[in-house]
Amino acid sequence: MPPLDVLCIGHASFDLVFAVPHHPAADEKIFANTLLACGGGPAANAAVTVARLGLKAGFAGYLGTDLYGERHLEELREAGIDTQAVVRGSSPTPLSAVLVKPDGRRALVNYKGDTRPLPPQDFSAPPTPARCVLFDGHEPGLSEPALSWARAHDAATVLDAGSLHTGSEWLMFRVGHLVASEKFAAQWLGKDTPEQALAALAERSPCVVVTLGERGLIWRRGAESGRLPAFPVAAVDTTGAGDVFHGAYAAGLAAGMDWLDLLRYASAAGALCCTRLGARPGIPSRHEVERLLGECRSTARNRR
Repeated sequence: MPPLDVLCIGHASFDLVFAVPHHPAADEKIFANTLLACGGGPAANAAVTVARLGLKAGFAGYLGTDLYGERHLEELREAGIDTQAVVRGSSPTPLSAVLVKPDGRRALVNYKGDTRPLPPQDFSAPPTPARCVLFDGHEPGLSEPALSWARAHDAATVLDAGSLHTGSEWLMFRVGHLVASEKFAAQWLGKDTPEQALAALAERSPCVVVTLGERGLIWRRGAESGRLPAFPVAAVDTTGAGDVFHGAYAAGLAAGMDWLDLLRYASAAGALCCTRLGARPGIPSRHEVERLLGECRSTARNRR
């Protein structure tokens, strides 16, 4: 059995995405223009991203035996994801209702019911090593044994640090790559100054990336640092852009990409996700990412 390129560990949900004309006011009834139902969750979306980019992905996390869990598991398998480490149970599959406005921004309501994080003994190590292990921090019980397994196999480790919580706080300085949202950086530092947060995080982490949405990203790796602008796209829905960025970042690590190429690759994938409604349908293929990168290179040459 060939090794996994990326094992993604964390949250899986089922998303109901409503395209709405505006955010509903108090006691207002509005009608959605479009409804999309699909699997979601940071780690699950990252796994599908890795697969659509042509690499072998696995997912470890929880899905209920309810209708939403069955459909999501089917989606993962259709995408070619290794699901041997998925844990099933009678607690509900987390459900997200996403309201997407015309400018592409969204509001999200998540329901977990009595579903709790999985215990450490539920981590099922794949029979073959992985080149990279991506965590989203939402399964803290699985994180410790999975991190030990990753280190034992000399796998690269990445944290999708979307927000500051128990799981992400425990992992943030234990992984080799801390890839944080602007929100996470502000929560951790206690104020909204991304450059200052980057400097402080880099004092304790060998590689830090802080994503800034439409303003691109900033990074520090050892003594090197830099900034990368975002790819200009017409945003339809920003849901899942961070998940896709992290999945593409992990895929780039597994593929051995050069550092700046890796950042551009992940940025292009995240940008393309914003051009379609819904996180899962918005995940681009490798061909789409390479085409956007090629178009941008061509535009840059023509400007010289």
